[in-house]
Amino acid sequence: MSKPVKAAVFGTGSWGTAFGMVLADAGCDVVLWGRRPELAEAINSTRTNPDYLPGVELPDSLRATSDAAEAARAADFTVLAVPSQTLRGNLAQWRDLLAPRTVLVSLMKGVELGSAMRMSEVIEDVAKVGRERIAVVTGPNLAREIAARMPAAAVVACTDEEVARRLQTACHTPYFRPYTNTDVIGCELGGAVKNVIGLAVGIADGMGLGDNTKGSLITRGLAETTRLGVALGADPLTFSGLAGLGDLVATCSSPLSRNHTFGTNLGKGLTLQETIAVTKQTAEGVKSCESVLDLARRHGVDMPLTETVVGIVHEGKPPQVALKELMSRSAKPERR
Repeated sequence: MSKPVKAAVFGTGSWGTAFGMVLADAGCDVVLWGRRPELAEAINSTRTNPDYLPGVELPDSLRATSDAAEAARAADFTVLAVPSQTLRGNLAQWRDLLAPRTVLVSLMKGVELGSAMRMSEVIEDVAKVGRERIAVVTGPNLAREIAARMPAAAVVACTDEEVARRLQTACHTPYFRPYTNTDVIGCELGGAVKNVIGLAVGIADGMGLGDNTKGSLITRGLAETTRLGVALGADPLTFSGLAGLGDLVATCSSPLSRNHTFGTNLGKGLTLQETIAVTKQTAEGVKSCESVLDLARRHGVDMPLTETVVGIVHEGKPPQVALKELMSRSAKPERR
């Protein structure tokens, strides 16, 4: 009888904990790492994560620790579930603790500020491992729904198809259906840019605009994402799948989406600082909108919605003014 797969999940936030549940339900032995010993102790003693998923009972095969070396030891999969802008610093501390042949799995949906690197590129740069040992999990995966074991699908992407299949098996449950993909670039960009479009749709909702506006933003946002992806070498078909359209629709339509909620507060007239003050968890698009726009400009890709979001979030442009500027752009064919 083969040994159970061992997985380390670095990050005890809502998505890290929920994905840890998925791995445990699929038969893996799972260790969650969190920086706060008191939260790790609470998870182990109460079998819940009281800070991020209160009331959700965790599987017995999942435990928590604040000792990074303990978590990383002999892990077949090392799952990274920290805010994207903290990945580089955190991974530099964990690099020497990683099991020799572990596969590094990114749950993060962002682009690094300054370098404009995707998360898998940051992992490759810091951990000094080959791309065949780096995988991505993405798709329409709102943590609270996954934790409630509601049916969901996802994409597990790796340039090595066999590694993707191994991860697929490790996280396949009756309620969580993963599909494999080798287009890491497209899968990551779909997850990063959808957060920016989620902010835009949230702003529109906060302004009291209608479903025509929402449908237009989602569709044109997908067009922006695809343009950027193609420029970087992604397969355009990826953006019509779970990592593209699927994730975008979930983020733009659900009150559980942090980015949509953040945008809604901005659209209602709250300032950036006021919105940050009432937001309990990281809305990745708030910082990634700048790095996504930086990435687009480096490759000569026009992304007007992303530019509009940056103007509202970081340049203090009133949403009404930004909307007027966006709508007054020169007319053009749809497929440009």
